[in-house]
Amino acid sequence: MATRLGFGALLAAAALALPAVVHAEGEGNLRAAETDVHNRASLQRGARNFMNYCSGCHSAQFVRFNRIGADLGITDQELKDNLMFAAERPFETIKSSLAPADGRKWFGNAPPDLSLMARARGSDYLFTFLTGFYADASRPNGVNNIALPGTAMPDVLADLQGVQVAVFKPHAKDDPSPPEVESLKLATPGTMSPEKFDEFARDTVNFLEYIGEPVQAKRRDLGVWVILFLMAFTGFAFLLKREYFKDIH
Repeated sequence: MATRLGFGALLAAAALALPAVVHAEGEGNLRAAETDVHNRASLQRGARNFMNYCSGCHSAQFVRFNRIGADLGITDQELKDNLMFAAERPFETIKSSLAPADGRKWFGNAPPDLSLMARARGSDYLFTFLTGFYADASRPNGVNNIALPGTAMPDVLADLQGVQVAVFKPHAKDDPSPPEVESLKLATPGTMSPEKFDEFARDTVNFLEYIGEPVQAKRRDLGVWVILFLMAFTGFAFLLKREYFKDIH
């Protein structure tokens, strides 16, 4: 029974990681985001990026500014000075300044709330999306995206990343399916180098992963100790079982 308890603990730990693995495999070829919610400096930069480039259209109504401040080491005054563009009190949530009706009118769809987007789609998907815009004259906004073909979102980070063009895989003329993007090539440089822009996008995705579950860093740290406790308990239980049953043949 003790051995089964130890195996069950390890199986439970593996099961917690399984959904993320299956989800990532189902998305196809995605770029690895390599996020780290323990990296406070990255999360602080990500909060800055989100508020400056995303919050004009996207809300994050499941997280409060004072929770962000407490977790990321940002004072209330720093929140007001640098992050709270459309809020007055630290206990408010992140609200978009774009009315849903205007979003539907301008983009065809109201920009979604991003509170749980990292949990719904995965960090690798978001990183691929942010870095995956390319010029497409057939689209209303002049751009398309390798992670979300036909996206209604404009490339708001084009000034930073530059303009990419798609290199398509060989495609037969009589093939009715749309051509598949093989790779992206930087045609017009932005203000950031590709490496710097990847870091920018990675910090932003890291922040989105954090707000999807602000307690996850503490949960992961606690989970390590729980597994170690279960393993130690299994060892003691096994020794106790041997002591009780040593005279039984």
